[in-house]
Amino acid sequence: MSFAVQQAVREILPQVTQALDDVDITGDEAVREHARAAIIDLVRAYADGRALAGRQTPTLLEERVLAEAVYNEIFALGRLQPFVDDPQVENIDVNGCDQVWITYRDGSKMAGPPIADSDEDLIGNVRRWAAYQGQTARDFSIARPRLHLSVGQQTRIAALMGVTPRPSLSIRRHGMLHSDLDDLMATGTLDKGLRSFLGAAVRAHKDIVITGGMGDGKTTFARALAAEIDPDERIATVEKEYELFLHRQPDRHRDVLALEAREGNTEGLGAITMHQLIADALRFNARRIIVGEVRGDELVPMLEAMNTGGSGSICTMHADSAEQVFARMLILAGSDGLSIAPETLFRTIGMAVDFVVHLRHELHHALDGPVNHRFVAEVHEVLPPGDGMEPAVNRVYVPGPDGRAVSNTIPQCVDELVDAGFDVGLFTGWGLV
Repeated sequence: MSFAVQQAVREILPQVTQALDDVDITGDEAVREHARAAIIDLVRAYADGRALAGRQTPTLLEERVLAEAVYNEIFALGRLQPFVDDPQVENIDVNGCDQVWITYRDGSKMAGPPIADSDEDLIGNVRRWAAYQGQTARDFSIARPRLHLSVGQQTRIAALMGVTPRPSLSIRRHGMLHSDLDDLMATGTLDKGLRSFLGAAVRAHKDIVITGGMGDGKTTFARALAAEIDPDERIATVEKEYELFLHRQPDRHRDVLALEAREGNTEGLGAITMHQLIADALRFNARRIIVGEVRGDELVPMLEAMNTGGSGSICTMHADSAEQVFARMLILAGSDGLSIAPETLFRTIGMAVDFVVHLRHELHHALDGPVNHRFVAEVHEVLPPGDGMEPAVNRVYVPGPDGRAVSNTIPQCVDELVDAGFDVGLFTGWGLV
């Protein structure tokens, strides 16, 4: 465009912020629509003023672009917002205001435009997002140089300053917010038999741990499993930052207690941990507990919840293979100085967890561009320890020749799964339709 939109944003923004001084930017949609109308009027007045002064004026299209850019600076993520709104974008990585990389869902990656005029402006923008965009205000400063923030239903932001040469951001855009197991079957994540198996496992109130590496789709998979839960069952979600958003799906989940951990202030006071929130979830009569990602000592109360009151609960965890899960749990259980004997932990796991579902992610380069594949690789039934210290497992589904899960061993709880709707006749290889 010939008209310098970003320069116009810098010129008009002070007028807009003054005019909207009494508007609560965290307000509801009606408040924001009122503000949007006011911004359009101010942009029109700005264009008229330039015309009267004999200066270049924006076209009607450029006026709309300018109004949207100003709105995004105040109410959204500024110049990042168009990328956040793009359903094909998966990740945005920022190494300073003018070093921006966009990764798309097909695995392709390209450089993006600057997202601020300077690193100082970028830090100011992140501070504003931290203060107004999340559920609770969060500090981003030299004293608190690390930020983790969930914005809206689509975006998770991680930010660093002071510990990097330039302020750095990593933005994850969530896709498939309303996904279910049928959607995952359509995308090739699982086949018809595995869809029937996992749906029955959820309906049979089996406790499931979803594992995988970075970007393997664990959160999307947890969301899809949760779609099998009866709409009137009381669910508690426990997360470091909101990512599941089951509480924003009233058509699918009518009774959800959504819990988000809170950081302490600069003195370390007021923090609410996921460990504490899992215990609270049981006190608030949650039938099932879903933890977005177990990252630390919240593992132990999660296992206790599965074992004592949260039958049919789900959590995700980072692990590079299904075989690493128990070792990974031992490491997490010992975080923050918590001391627990391995045999005690493994016995608890064997009694609490019913299935481990492991996901994999592969990027293939085809003639027409990269192809991104996420799929279930393994499903293990977890049993109490037998001859060894670790829990015993039945390898119900194992990787086939292409890495995708194929049936291997009938689980011990198969009768319960059949009662919950599992078609045991589908317990065959990958790709049955």
